[in-house]
Amino acid sequence: MSDFFQSPPVLQNPYLSDTLIQTYLKRTLPTHLLMEIEPELKQLGTRVVHEIETLGIQAEAQPPVHIPFDPWGRRIDHIKVSEAWRRLEEIAVEEKLIAIAYDRTQGEYSRIFQFSKVYLYGPSSAIYTCPLAMTDGAARAIELYGDTQLNTQAFRHLTSSDPKEFWTAGQWMTERTGGSDVSHTSTVAKQENGLYRLYGTKWFTSATTSQIAMTLARIEGAPNGSRGLSLFYLELRDHHGHLNQIQIHRLKNKLGTHALPTAELCLNGTPAQLIAEEGAGVKRIASLFNITRIWNACSAIGFMRRGIALAQDYSTKRSAFGQLLKDQPLFRQRLESLETELWGAFFLVFRTSELLGKEETNQASISESALLRLLTPVIKLYTAKQAIAVSSEILECFGGAGYVEDTGLPKLLRDSQVLSIWEGTTDVLSLDCLRAIEKEHSALAFLEDTRRLLSEIHHPELMGSVQKTLHGLAVIENTLQQSSEEKTSNLHYSARALAFTIARVYAGALLLSHTQWEITHSTYSPSKSHAIRWCNRDYSIQLNRPFFENH
Repeated sequence: MSDFFQSPPVLQNPYLSDTLIQTYLKRTLPTHLLMEIEPELKQLGTRVVHEIETLGIQAEAQPPVHIPFDPWGRRIDHIKVSEAWRRLEEIAVEEKLIAIAYDRTQGEYSRIFQFSKVYLYGPSSAIYTCPLAMTDGAARAIELYGDTQLNTQAFRHLTSSDPKEFWTAGQWMTERTGGSDVSHTSTVAKQENGLYRLYGTKWFTSATTSQIAMTLARIEGAPNGSRGLSLFYLELRDHHGHLNQIQIHRLKNKLGTHALPTAELCLNGTPAQLIAEEGAGVKRIASLFNITRIWNACSAIGFMRRGIALAQDYSTKRSAFGQLLKDQPLFRQRLESLETELWGAFFLVFRTSELLGKEETNQASISESALLRLLTPVIKLYTAKQAIAVSSEILECFGGAGYVEDTGLPKLLRDSQVLSIWEGTTDVLSLDCLRAIEKEHSALAFLEDTRRLLSEIHHPELMGSVQKTLHGLAVIENTLQQSSEEKTSNLHYSARALAFTIARVYAGALLLSHTQWEITHSTYSPSKSHAIRWCNRDYSIQLNRPFFENH
């Protein structure tokens, strides 16, 4: 009888073990700023290994429970969450995962600092990043459109760095009548004694233990469709701690995100406050979605990085066919390919965070704002799909152990799967990319910035990759031109292929740009092989052909 037991993978400090984020920050941030924030990133990495990872496991093991009645039959609709889930919130607040973005101590680089922390914290947090994302989105919407009272009260709580003062926010958009298509929203806002009250059912409400929520409703008498919707702010509980005319039907039984309370509920006259002007709900909610979509993308690259890190560690411990996995060419090739997917996705996400930080501090040019408008849906749809694909490959790297819940590995795939659904499905976001191109002329900003990046590449080993990326850029430009001339719906039919190609071409340009910097500043360039491998792909798009035939 064998006494062999396989050593499991060990999680290392996710900052200190990640040359990708280290070199990116070294390149992007002023030296004094990097020296200021790097100790915090190292310390957060330590907390991930010794504290956050354990809490995430505990929160998953103790999912939320809906308690509809108290012992005497009174309706209370209490949602009980674990102490680990509460502690994950406290750590997020202590680490200022929201406050960093609004204190803006690092100026235009504040979002880069914030998302660096999210990238480290997220994979171990049992997806506490979900309520944090919605909190960030709500804070931004209130900052832009809220009245004085909301900006001095709710905003203060949403951006607090004190766990005792901090509030989270829910985002209640989904109804039975329409998921991504909010134009079918049936929740009604009625004015009663000078106060708006909401009536309707919300089919999915994530983070239902939050203190506030942002939602869409149709004011009585408003027209049907999206133009009749308005944005509302509501507080879940009154000053006695009772739910504000809210009845919770049940918690959803989901494939993943088990620690996250997601409920189906009814609003039965819930008091609410109108944000911005009547009928501008869909337009105003975009400021919230812009934030949550970047959080979604950052979560995706966090999952990708975590899976790859565990597989790399495992490859140094697991032997098969007489060799360690790390020494087997096919396994090594697969890991390198997965790393390439991470590197490209990483630069897409952090380039977008750079642009967001510049826009929020009024440092962005008109062209940069247009580019941000296009990249936000692009990075969300692209990284979500890549996270699912990479996580699936990672499970296979572990063989049967990757399919066993006790190892914690299946959670990577289960939780990644939701990322393509949250904040707009792939089709919805592909059409949003077309709106950015057709109505806001963001394609010109994209083409110009990609050409700028490629024009700065001059190392001989990279010139072949530059030419391939320029070819991909020409394919996009020709596709847009052909569709414009023909004035047909062909572009809508190929919207997914176009969005994915935009992501791949721009990521290629960003990878090449980073590689050029590494070669200039060091004799070693870890990104060079990834850049060359990334750019060695087919960029063709054919109109009138579905996405899966194009790719």
